[in-house]
Amino acid sequence: MAAQKPLSPHFFDIFVGILMNDIVVPSADSVGIVSTKYFTFAQPPHSLTLVSGKTLSPVTLAYETYGTLNEKKTNAILILHALSGTAHAAGYHSPYDRDAGWWDDYIGPGKAFDTENYFVICANVIGGCNGSTGPSSINPETGKEYALDFPIITIQDMVHAQRHLIDHLGIERLLAVCGGSMGGMQALQWAISYPDRVKSAIPIATAASLSAQGIAFNEVGRQAIFRDPDFNNGNYYRENPPASGLSLARMIAHITYLSEKSMHEKFGRKLQNSELFSFRFDTEFEVESYLHHKGLKFVERFDANSYLYITKAIDYFDLKAEYGGKLTAAFENVKADFLVIGFTTDWLYPTTQSREIVNALRVAGKNVAYTEIETDYGHDAFLLPNERMERDIANFLKRELEKANKEAR
Repeated sequence: MAAQKPLSPHFFDIFVGILMNDIVVPSADSVGIVSTKYFTFAQPPHSLTLVSGKTLSPVTLAYETYGTLNEKKTNAILILHALSGTAHAAGYHSPYDRDAGWWDDYIGPGKAFDTENYFVICANVIGGCNGSTGPSSINPETGKEYALDFPIITIQDMVHAQRHLIDHLGIERLLAVCGGSMGGMQALQWAISYPDRVKSAIPIATAASLSAQGIAFNEVGRQAIFRDPDFNNGNYYRENPPASGLSLARMIAHITYLSEKSMHEKFGRKLQNSELFSFRFDTEFEVESYLHHKGLKFVERFDANSYLYITKAIDYFDLKAEYGGKLTAAFENVKADFLVIGFTTDWLYPTTQSREIVNALRVAGKNVAYTEIETDYGHDAFLLPNERMERDIANFLKRELEKANKEAR
C-alpha cells in the first residue's frame, strides 16, 4: 500500500477559509503562496561601503523568488521596484491574503516573466522599510532605530547591495534586470556597474536623471514630513509617527503618477455625497476623497524616514553628471541588450527621457529596442496590465534566453 502524502501546511487554513468563504484561490497563472526570505551580509568586521564614504554593517535584504533556477543558471531575472515597492512582487503571502504582489500581472506561469521558464528574484532596496536594512532598522552601535543617523544612500548603493544577494544565490550572470520608475534607474545602474553580469536590461518609464520638476515634487513631500509636529527629527519610532506629513507627501506624489485625462475620466468634478456645495472646508469632490484614501493607506505600510531617504536617492541619480555630462559615455562599457519602454502620458518620466536613453545607447553602439505605448494612465501605466508591454517583454526575454542557452553550451 502506497504511503499517504502529508497534508499541505496550509491545509487547515484552506479548509477553514473555504467554510468561511474567505479564501483566495490563486488562478492557474499565479505563482501561488510565496514567502519572503532574508539575506544578511557585511557582518563585522566587514561592511558595505557607500558612495558617500560611510559604511553599513550588517546589511539585510528581504527578497522573494519565483520559478526555478535552471541547471546552467542562465534564466535568472532580477525585478527592481519603484519608490514604495517591496520584495513581494507576485503571488500571495497566505490563503487569506487579498492583495497579490505589486507586479503580479506580469510575473507567473505564461505571463511576461514566465515562471515556468525563468527564475525571478525581487529584493527590497536598502533604505526601505519592508525587511531590508533602513532607517527603521536597529543601529547595532546604539541599540535603537537608526532614524536620521542612517547614512544617505544612492541608486548605486542599492545595486551594490543587490549584487551581494546575487552572489549569495550563486548566479554569475543575470539574464535580465528590469524595473519601472526608480526600478528603471536601478536597471540602468546594474548594466553600467556590472557589465559582465547583465545580459539584458528592461528600463521602463524611467530616466537617466530626474527632472528639476521631479526633484521639486520630492522636496515638497519631504518638507511635509519634516514639518509634521510628530516628526521629532526622525526619532518617532517609539512615539506617534508623522502620519499627517507622510500622508500629504503621498497625496502630492500620487498626483504625479496619474495623467490629467485619467483623473478627469475617473473623477471629473463629481461630488461624492451631494449634488450641492456645502460651503464648508469639507472633503466634497471625489478626487479629494481618493487622494485622502491613498495617503491614509500609505501611512499604514510605509515609513516616513524611508520616504526621505529613497526620494533623495532618486534625486541624486544623474548618469550624465557622473560621466562628464555625456550620457553616451555612461553606456560605453555596457554589454547588455536593452528594451526601453515609455508611456505617452507619463509627465513625471516623459518619453523624451526614454528616447534620450535609447539615442545614447545607439550612439554608443549598443543593441537597443524601444517601445512607446499609447495610454491614458500616466506614469502608473507600468504597474497596470498592458498587452503590448507584456508581449514585447515576453518576446524580448525569449530571444535573450535562447542566446544565453546557446552561449552556455
